[in-house]
Amino acid sequence: MRLRIAVFLVFIGLGLFAAVPIKALAQDDDPYVALVTIDGGIDRASAGYLSRGIREASEGGAELVVVSLDTPGGFLSSTRDMVESILSADIPVAVYVSPPGARAASAGTFITAAANFAVMAPGTNIGAASPIAAGGADLPETLAKKINEDTRAFIRSIAVARGRNSEALEETVTIARSYSAAEAIYLNVVDIIAADMADLLVQLDGRTAQTAVGPVVLRTRNAEVREIKKTLLEKFLGVVADPNLAFILLTIGGLGILAEFLTPGFIGPGVVGAIALALAFLGMGQLSVNWIGAGLILFAMVLFFLEAQEVGIGILGIGGVISFLLGAFLLFGGYFSSPDISEPGSGVSVWLIGGFGGGMGAVLATFLYLIRPTGSSSGDYSRLSEAPAGMAAVVVSDLDPIGKVRIGDEEWDATTDLQGAIPEGEEVRVLEAFGGVLKVARIEEVARVKRWAGVGKFFRKHNN
Repeated sequence: MRLRIAVFLVFIGLGLFAAVPIKALAQDDDPYVALVTIDGGIDRASAGYLSRGIREASEGGAELVVVSLDTPGGFLSSTRDMVESILSADIPVAVYVSPPGARAASAGTFITAAANFAVMAPGTNIGAASPIAAGGADLPETLAKKINEDTRAFIRSIAVARGRNSEALEETVTIARSYSAAEAIYLNVVDIIAADMADLLVQLDGRTAQTAVGPVVLRTRNAEVREIKKTLLEKFLGVVADPNLAFILLTIGGLGILAEFLTPGFIGPGVVGAIALALAFLGMGQLSVNWIGAGLILFAMVLFFLEAQEVGIGILGIGGVISFLLGAFLLFGGYFSSPDISEPGSGVSVWLIGGFGGGMGAVLATFLYLIRPTGSSSGDYSRLSEAPAGMAAVVVSDLDPIGKVRIGDEEWDATTDLQGAIPEGEEVRVLEAFGGVLKVARIEEVARVKRWAGVGKFFRKHNN
């Protein structure tokens, strides 16, 4: 009996095991459409998201990838990556400019034109793809000519590959022309106007798309739509890949590391600074960055540190503020990076730069007055040089033989030539001053020093 029961359970298990793939195959036979949503600027994060979406849809057996697009534009390098992903896909791709009121401006024009099926919702527009420098500035004449020729060839090659109106698409580059949905259909810039996703799938049903692996006949009527959502990492990259946020993180990171060097052992500022710098570089890695600008900002922090160590009138600090401002203006200036084809606004806000610059100036002024270890003004040195002897001071850093003393509310570099270290907290007397360094001694030693000084003076007088 036990043997019969065991054999019966084994057969039941085998039957269930065999039923699993049969059910899975049956589910895979149901056609579905993958949806990728790109809403915002075109950058490396969005390019990576699109590439992953196409790959997952292909591996999952989707009939079609629909890219819902609403963008003001983006970077040329990222646009080329996205066009390459679409043209080399082994699954049909439709780019749907939606919802009504959306746009496929600048970089979006290239992405839409590259699709097997270019679709627009009513009330949308496409075009205005002239290259500009990052930040919205016009390119220099010679560079503009070279970039425009290259970009015109790029849009023509896409138009030829997809059988679209190359002249109309080329005008989006040469004269920044833009088209409404109706105009785009009339000029053969796009293929379909669809009111919504259901309308799009009905119109595409039965059409043939040429893919990297050959022609594919679509079965999209009543197909299930499954959205491929952004991963947490992709969402995070989309947040930090903002010029203003990257600039803020870079500045906070530099200041945090600077504070750690000025107050070693405090740990907190160093940890915050390191994290902020890591996030800043992560965000800038998704953008077209002028690394000389980033270097100038970090060099400003070095100058601020040196200002804390050197006695002077703030030249290093002023140089740090100037270096910081120059770095902020150049950070996304496009001087040493590829131009983009976006609308203005991909640089750091002038108001943000002005606010941080003004803050740096105020901090520098306070720093020079309160924090510098050699005192708050050079006038005190003159006062001490005139009458240093006998002034009381308190040791704030062990004199062994060099350290620091406090006179009133000011700290000074000090030294002693007496045997043995003078510990922190002990009261001393100033013997004399050499520039900004005070020579001091213990109070009980002062009388002996004076006696020997008097003896020396007596012998010098009689020898003369």
